Amino acid sequence: MMLALKVQLCKVVIDNNIKIKFSGEIMFKKTFMALTLIMSVSANADKMSEANIAVQPAAGDVYMLQGPGGNIGVLATDKGLLLVDDKFAPLAEKIESAMKGIEDKELKYIINTHYHGDHTGSNSYFSHKAPIFAHENVRNRLSSKADHQVDSLPVVTYKDGVTIHLANEEVQLTHLAKGHTDGDTYVYFKNSNVLHTGDLFFEVGFPYVDLNSGGSVKGYLANVRHMLQHTPDDVVIIPGHGQLTDKKSLLAFAQMIDFSINKVSAALAAGKTEQQILAEGIGEKYQHLSWAFITEEKWLKTLVADLK
Repeated sequence: MMLALKVQLCKVVIDNNIKIKFSGEIMFKKTFMALTLIMSVSANADKMSEANIAVQPAAGDVYMLQGPGGNIGVLATDKGLLLVDDKFAPLAEKIESAMKGIEDKELKYIINTHYHGDHTGSNSYFSHKAPIFAHENVRNRLSSKADHQVDSLPVVTYKDGVTIHLANEEVQLTHLAKGHTDGDTYVYFKNSNVLHTGDLFFEVGFPYVDLNSGGSVKGYLANVRHMLQHTPDDVVIIPGHGQLTDKKSLLAFAQMIDFSINKVSAALAAGKTEQQILAEGIGEKYQHLSWAFITEEKWLKTLVADLK
């Protein structure tokens, strides 16, 4: 896989050089950018090969698996296993090993909480072992990718949700529209009282709202509030990214989003520009939630783009 990707990137450089052979400076910049991409891909491959998949009990028969990419949920019973999300393709065998280490049983079901690659990357590997469930928009978006593989696609889709019964556990899948994307599902393990939010909760900091894939900041807030209203107060929460947590943390997350929406909406109504809003910042209370992927600036730009 790595070799093929490097060849493809080199071809892009060659094609670009042909098109701009009279502009040495531009050619150098494009060549440098391609080389940087190759180095980045190689570094990521090394990171994947060295990555560990950590297993942490959540509650009942439910566990959280952590490593590069989104958090995984595993239901481990004597009747079989259920997997919620599956990270990146190079991690598939490590995920399987970690899962089998909990309970060495057959994989029965796979759930995709949304279509992003850090949650669906191992679909092709696991699809030969069990059926994949997801909202219909997940299948639509995955199948629209030029390089998609048929065996990576969910085979059971739904509009609003579905319930899966495995051993003594009732696994409730609920679709919420226009939040992180347009195909989000949260998963509630009723008997174990564990909620897997997918990327409708970033315990690590500011959320990623994918505006280009049907996401919406107001819809995101509405979806977080829905989860707060429809789960018990003592629920154990597996977030899309971050540490195992509780409802108090999810409530604080909702309050931060509400504050952000109100602040940026007021600024836009007052005629302030994006640059002025960025200069003012989110404020001292929440600026610590800036993190590597969604910085304070990126969060504010998302809000401005969606609210203006």
